[in-house]
Amino acid sequence: MKPATRGAKAAYLFALAGLLAAAGCTKVSSSPEQGATTSSSTLQAVLQRGTLRVGDCLTFAPFGFYDKDGQPDGYDVDLAKELAKEMGVKLEVVNTTSANRIPNLQTAKVDVVFCNFTRNLERAKVIDFTTPYVVASEALLVKKSSGIQSVKDMANRTIATVKGSTNGDEVRSLGIPVKIQEYDSSQAAILAVKQGQADAMIEDNNFLAYQAKLDPDLVVTNEALVPLEYNAFGVKAGDQQWLNYLNLFLFNINASKLNAQLYKKWFGADPRYALNPQL
Repeated sequence: MKPATRGAKAAYLFALAGLLAAAGCTKVSSSPEQGATTSSSTLQAVLQRGTLRVGDCLTFAPFGFYDKDGQPDGYDVDLAKELAKEMGVKLEVVNTTSANRIPNLQTAKVDVVFCNFTRNLERAKVIDFTTPYVVASEALLVKKSSGIQSVKDMANRTIATVKGSTNGDEVRSLGIPVKIQEYDSSQAAILAVKQGQADAMIEDNNFLAYQAKLDPDLVVTNEALVPLEYNAFGVKAGDQQWLNYLNLFLFNINASKLNAQLYKKWFGADPRYALNPQL
């Protein structure tokens, strides 16, 4: 009986080893479904296509604009060039508005959106965001002759905002009785202030400082109207591989100080705010 028992145990252990080996093979090999997820990543699509399509707002200088030769230029465009260079692909900058940033991602018209894209929980329900690459507060752009010193002077006046941005909601949250007029682009909103169709424009303080530098008749109020805004790259929801790649790209250009150098090139100063909240 003892030899038989030892034989049974040996057979049992042999069978168990076989099962474990089979299980190990299953873990090592990729299932068709896993392979499909990897191959369907935007990262792989860009590399195979040989072209990176970046959605950027080219009416939002110095983040994005057309230079005198009609070519895309600006802070965001420089970042896009660095990303394409790292990937070894050509760059195609797709002119984008605030309103169509998310639709363009969802329909795969672009691979990633820069365009001063503020991260918030509502947008995160439908797209994914990278870690921040630039931080801003918000202020008002007004005529120097307007007498407007802060948003407290805006009661019963008109504030210009851009369609699809969060600025309108932020103004309403201040509880001040103002009229909000939406425009299709930042340049249209600025023109409304210049022509007296709006008393002020609310926008990213970085952007407004650049606009005031271009026009001595304009000035930016010295205030932070909302909590700091952490702007990031937007990508189609659910593509973790592409998101990981972009986050590592941002980590590298921040660690090397390249991002800070590009910011100073376009805004004439070092970044004012840390990219992560300081606790």
